Amino acid sequence: MAQPTIGAFARVRTQKTNRGREAEDRVASIPAEAVRSVTPNDSLDLPDGDCRAIFVGTAGDVVCNDGTGTEFTVTAYAGMILPVVISRVKATGTTAGNILAMY
Repeated sequence: MAQPTIGAFARVRTQKTNRGREAEDRVASIPAEAVRSVTPNDSLDLPDGDCRAIFVGTAGDVVCNDGTGTEFTVTAYAGMILPVVISRVKATGTTAGNILAMY
């Protein structure tokens, strides 16, 4: 059986609400449990699976695929956290640097 990725663990964790019911965590409502350096790649997804957000250390454009595979571009400033499920950060068109995936 294949081992689940870090991103898979983040999406299935549940918590108790104040009424005792279980509710799925919102992706951006809990802090990251792991951070990985990102090497932009046009053909490969992030090696640890979909992340819940990315941190951009050096300003520029970031070309990504979201959790549904839709490509989009964000012009990010240094220190920006983009709280979107990301499956891939593409090399072509990405000018930002020091990108970290947050799981």
